[in-house]
Amino acid sequence: MDSEILETLPPLSRLALAYAPAVSRYDWLTVLALDTRLAGVVRLAREPVLAQLKLAWWRDRLAQDVSDRPIGEPLLARLGDWQDGGKPLIALVNGWEALLGEPPLSGEAVKAFASGRVAMAGTLAERLRCDRHGAEVRARRWALADLALHSSADTASAGLRDLALEAAAGLGRCERAMRPLAVLEKINQRANRLGSVHALGSPFALLIAIRVGLIGR
Repeated sequence: MDSEILETLPPLSRLALAYAPAVSRYDWLTVLALDTRLAGVVRLAREPVLAQLKLAWWRDRLAQDVSDRPIGEPLLARLGDWQDGGKPLIALVNGWEALLGEPPLSGEAVKAFASGRVAMAGTLAERLRCDRHGAEVRARRWALADLALHSSADTASAGLRDLALEAAAGLGRCERAMRPLAVLEKINQRANRLGSVHALGSPFALLIAIRVGLIGR
């Protein structure tokens, strides 16, 4: 099942996952796969209403008691033993849903999206007994840079790019269990500075991943 879920991840998420130690790999695969699934709902949506219905399904399932959840959805099953069955991840669903509004992106939409990834990282850090604050800071940087890179080239996205750059103040070394987050943060931040989504898959991005994955910064 892990291999099937792994295949759903984009290349950068797979690269980041490679630096998760055994203690956190299963959980990192779970949250990255959930984030990817929700991203797909939004990015492939032809009708916002249909996307909202799909996201509402996830929100409702995460809000349900684990014993009442439907059988057959692997990601839901993987979240069964999380705090409140992964209920804090509803914020991640809401964050992706915020991007369904009419462009340009509003400040509230940007805040909601970043808050969703912050909740994801904070919940995972707490589960792995890591520094929650550091994880939340890194997740916000990752979210803002990622959103800036994939937004259209208009005034709003230019402002978002600046906001992501402003959030790039230094942190100490990232704990091993949270290294995938540091990899995602650093690669997205560099690509944002360059203003190029292609930098996410460059040879230099691999070097960043190796450095950050091994030493934590």
